[in-house]
Amino acid sequence: MKRLLGDIRRADEDFHMIARGDRVAVGVSGGKDSLMLLRALAVYSRFAVKPFEVVAITLKTGDPFDVAPIRALCEELNVPYHLIPTEIFHIIFDLRKEKNPCSMCAKMRRGAIHNAMKELGLNKIALGHHFDDAV
Repeated sequence: MKRLLGDIRRADEDFHMIARGDRVAVGVSGGKDSLMLLRALAVYSRFAVKPFEVVAITLKTGDPFDVAPIRALCEELNVPYHLIPTEIFHIIFDLRKEKNPCSMCAKMRRGAIHNAMKELGLNKIALGHHFDDAV
């Protein structure tokens, strides 16, 4: 964790990724990358020179999964958590019957996250795609 926090601090300082008063959405899928990013940003927000807020967002796309562990982690970290309902799977698979859904699903997820961020007053997003992502 110490190394990861150092990488986040360095990326923030080098690229000015976080500004004073930012409200940063962390897209949380429940996978190890997004959960580690959430934990790291929550810890970083406690000692960063510029105060900012971390808020966790999970899209409910239609595939059932248990979000209780995510809620518990957010409570432990004192991070607000929002489960955003969507009709993404229903639209892609039931209505449109897409044979190659990946591109459309990605666009719809980005749109849903963008809309949720506007509603919640969040101005930046952090997504954990790969362990070694710094930016």
